[in-house]
Amino acid sequence: MPPDHSARLTALRSILAAAGVDGFLVPRSDEHLGEYVPPSGERLAWLTGFTGSAGMAAILADQAAIFTDGRYTTQVQAETDGGLFERRHVTEDPPEGWLRAQAQGRRIGYDPWLHSEVALKRFTGVQLVPLSPNPIDAIWRDRPAPPVAAVVPHPLEHAGATAEAKREAAAAELRRSGEAAAVLADAHSVAWLLNIRGADLAHTPMALATALLRADGSVRMFLNAPERVSAETRAWLGNRVAVEPRSQIPAALQELSRQTVRIDPDLTPAWFAATLRAAGATVTAGEDPCRLPRATKNPTEQQGARNAHARDAVAVARFLAWFAAEAPMGGLTEMSAAERLLAFRREVPGFTGESFPAISGAGENGAIVHYRVTEATDRPIAADECYLIDSGGQFPDGTTDITRTLWSGPGPAPAGLRARYTAVLRGHVALGTLRFPEGVAGPHLDAVARRPLWEAGLDYDHGTGHGVGSFLSVHEGPVALSRAAKVVPIRAGMILSDEPGYYLPGQYGIRIENLLLARPAEPQPDQVRPFLEFETLTLAPYARALIEPALLTPAELRWIDAYQARVLEEVGPHLDEAARAWLAAECAPLEA
Repeated sequence: MPPDHSARLTALRSILAAAGVDGFLVPRSDEHLGEYVPPSGERLAWLTGFTGSAGMAAILADQAAIFTDGRYTTQVQAETDGGLFERRHVTEDPPEGWLRAQAQGRRIGYDPWLHSEVALKRFTGVQLVPLSPNPIDAIWRDRPAPPVAAVVPHPLEHAGATAEAKREAAAAELRRSGEAAAVLADAHSVAWLLNIRGADLAHTPMALATALLRADGSVRMFLNAPERVSAETRAWLGNRVAVEPRSQIPAALQELSRQTVRIDPDLTPAWFAATLRAAGATVTAGEDPCRLPRATKNPTEQQGARNAHARDAVAVARFLAWFAAEAPMGGLTEMSAAERLLAFRREVPGFTGESFPAISGAGENGAIVHYRVTEATDRPIAADECYLIDSGGQFPDGTTDITRTLWSGPGPAPAGLRARYTAVLRGHVALGTLRFPEGVAGPHLDAVARRPLWEAGLDYDHGTGHGVGSFLSVHEGPVALSRAAKVVPIRAGMILSDEPGYYLPGQYGIRIENLLLARPAEPQPDQVRPFLEFETLTLAPYARALIEPALLTPAELRWIDAYQARVLEEVGPHLDEAARAWLAAECAPLEA
């Protein structure tokens, strides 16, 4: 039977009334405030039916609303009951504004483990009341158990720096700031700092751990089940890293009484700061000391990314050649195409899994930015239509993420579609070829990729790019190429995606994505400031059938031809004869 979300909502309201609150906030997050959560943390999906990776519900006694961004506008309509939940755009009509209008001055409950202090400060006009334990957990009878996968070492050949060196560098920053310790609630930071990985999440190879980093370089790591750290891994961690159960976190914070502790207010549950202040500690707001170093890949991680992309490119090319041969004959579906790509990736040395569930959307489904095909929505890929495939792989030496929009054939693509695809491609190339001075941040570059679309009166409702981890999350901060992103300067060594798009609801979606590595640019005459440029890591041809060469400038044509020649040179030798012949034709010069 399908879930009865009405009954779940009624049960939650009963508990809230008994607790003396007028409402409750339900974010899509867990105790680590990450984008991806384990099944035990999917409270928003359990309550509402919405399965996207970003969203929040606000529940009142007689009203409820769910807030999502532009990536999920169509998905939230399909997955939630409009009679139970109003659907709102999180930017245009944010939950804090909705609550001020609907519940001015009333008591609104929240779980202090699931919200940062920064997020909570936006909710003015209502009285926020912490509730613990989470009231949803009392009615979620079949809630999955928390993950207990083994914690394993991330070897130096891939990490490129020892955990001891990382701990000392982070601890030195705390000493310079006069701080005795820092709370690391972001499990990505714990994984990076200690050179460990895990399997607590389906597509992000890490353990869901919290840690306290002391100014002397020692670490206390907290896990729901410390026994999943084997003797071998404990030896890898060293005797300056303690492994303790999560139940010890309150006692560990009490021991920091009368000391100064750093909290990243964006990335840390509000519970930590409240508990530390109650213990008599001084809380200072500061960035997670692992975040920028983690995003700035060292030389070993940079080369690992190149190697992982080179291997992944072979699987992608095999898939593209297979699709070109099979699609015109019919018989493919969104699921069968995604499964075929996954099968090719499974043959790549080092492949450990997808970096996210593939977005495989044909026709109108391609216009759903974060579409997730299911058995219920799977549809045939018809002849002569657009097909969008956004996918990636996890490898011990790197994480990949690539999007290509294809034409199923056998007929020619319409001129209007080719014009739209070419506009997206022009923005993609403009960003990938950009040189820019050090100090420039993600929001400054977002418009570069949008300009060709803006010139035609078009736009897309998502960011242009995101950071990518090294055998960690496919989405990594703090830098993002987005108007809404924080102004954090791009550094050499950062890996960012370049993925402009265009989406025509009910008809098709276009997105083109490569991953880029920021690196120092060769100085030019009279240059007085250092500049950066991007190295393209992704190696896959663009859709020749969708390119309108007449709309490209000579410089754009030259760059695309050179890039595709590189793809043929580096990927072609690893393909069988048929796939290599297809790739040669697809990569032939457009200027011919």
